[in-house]
Order: sequence, then C-alpha cells, then structure tokens
Amino acid sequence: MAKPLVFQWGDSDLSFQLCKVDRSKLYGYKEVEVIGEGGAVCELATLADDGRTVVGRGGTGLGYVDADGLWSDKTRLKPVDVEGNEIKPVPSSFSAPIKLFETVSADHYLSHNIRMVYQLDCEGDLETLQTELKRGTIFSFPYSYRGGLEANAGFLLLGDDGNIFLAVGDPTKAEFIGLAQVAVFEEEAGGEETDLMDFDMI
Repeated sequence: MAKPLVFQWGDSDLSFQLCKVDRSKLYGYKEVEVIGEGGAVCELATLADDGRTVVGRGGTGLGYVDADGLWSDKTRLKPVDVEGNEIKPVPSSFSAPIKLFETVSADHYLSHNIRMVYQLDCEGDLETLQTELKRGTIFSFPYSYRGGLEANAGFLLLGDDGNIFLAVGDPTKAEFIGLAQVAVFEEEAGGEETDLMDFDMI
C-alpha cells in the first residue's frame, strides 16, 4: 500500500489514501494499436540524428553536462534562481503531517489552474472535518508529491457526493493587454490626386 497523506486536524492526525481521478475514469478511454504484416503489435521507435540508427523504447536517457561538455553528476548540481541565488528545495508532503488551518474563498480556488484531482479515503473519524467542509470551507496548503524546487497549491474540499477531494494546481496567469479597438483609416490631406504619378517625368 502506498504511503498515506496525513493531515493534522485539531488534536488528531488523519491518514488518507489517494485515488487519482483522471479522464479515463470519468469518460473511459480508447487505445490504438498498429499491427504489422505478421500480426505483431508495432512499437514506437526514435530515429537518431544520423538518419540510420533506430532507438527502441528504453534506449534513451537524460544526462547532465557542464559548460565544457563533460559529464556531470546530478548530486553536484545546485538549483539557482534568475539572480543566481540558491533555491532551497521543498520536502515531500508525505514526509510530515500537513496542518489544516489556512482557508481560502471559492474565488481564490477558481483562480487556479487545477491539474490533478485525488479522491481521499480515510478509515478514521472524519465527522468534525466533514462538518467543517460541508460549510463550504476550502483548506489551502503547499503540496509536493515527491519534493522538489517548488510546491504546488493544494486544496482540500468536499464534493457534492460527500467525498473529500484534494485538488492540485497553480495560479492562473492571465495578462491584460488592453481593450479591443476598432482600426480607423485616415485619408491624407489633398485627396487621391496627390498620390498620382506624373508619367511625363519618366
């Protein structure tokens, strides 16, 4: 069984198992198989830059090189921001209980681009937490599955079916350019006659 996600609610810790809600569970899915002449299923391969080498699945990988083109170990790398300051990685949300105390409005939640949704299952006593969530309370906290350079926004909320859901996303970045303007054509002074070419000059 996967490691549970633990929330600290009041004086108790509630352990939840995550069940990802994806499109295949909501709408179903289909798979496309390409069959060769012999009836075998074809697999996707990559053609190398030389135009001759065919690399099958699992035949490629990622590596790190320094400015001189030499291989570099990942443990030697340090993440930095645009100003060169070192970035402190965030821990995984599964490494310690998450305290539920910060709440947000529905408008704040809807201003995020939700990328993943999990249904949470718990065998503990959820009566007081569910009572709070039924009031429309949305809890917010930083969320990171494996840990990394930065955490996503996590939201704990209750669905219409009574299930508790974890929504993960990022703030929606909408840039305002300006109001729509109708193009206006202004005719130059002097009319069309000023633009006529005098063929006597040729």
